[in-house]
Amino acid sequence: MLEKQSCFTIYKNDESQNYFDYHIYFFKYEGIIRQTILRYKFREKSYLYRTFTNFFIKNEKFCGFLENYDIIIPVPISKKRNKERGYNQSTLIVRELSKKLKLQLVKNALYKNKNVIEQSKLSKEEREKNIKGVYSLKNPKLLENKKILLVDDIYTTGSTANECCKVLLSAKPSEITVLTIAKD
Repeated sequence: MLEKQSCFTIYKNDESQNYFDYHIYFFKYEGIIRQTILRYKFREKSYLYRTFTNFFIKNEKFCGFLENYDIIIPVPISKKRNKERGYNQSTLIVRELSKKLKLQLVKNALYKNKNVIEQSKLSKEEREKNIKGVYSLKNPKLLENKKILLVDDIYTTGSTANECCKVLLSAKPSEITVLTIAKD
């Protein structure tokens, strides 16, 4: 089923307002993929991370692209949201990918320092304002001169990924790639 829906893309960023080098995504955020991600994220279907990570690992082009990456980081969620949901959907994917791809998992380098309105409930302009200053960096020396893979579930407007990358850039990594399951 997933193979038929896949539109695997490695997008090289050439927009000056984005703070990342590449964006990799596997699906368009629509139809059965959208429904599956929403179940994964909001309906206590945490086991679906295996479906996504197994699909990623089977893609030779994806694995080849990441051969020289050093660190993998999940987009953090607030403590409140983590408590409500019981898991961070990005962390589940990152744990599995770090094992399979032999990337160093740096879970607490980036953290969310305040709760905000859920991005999915806001317009593009509101999302950009809502997410500003929400993320902070710990242990920037761990990231210096490293190739970083930042993982999130969905790329809608890019506000979340971009804000995370902006913060990560202060650690002076050599490259940042954003990986999402789907792009809107």
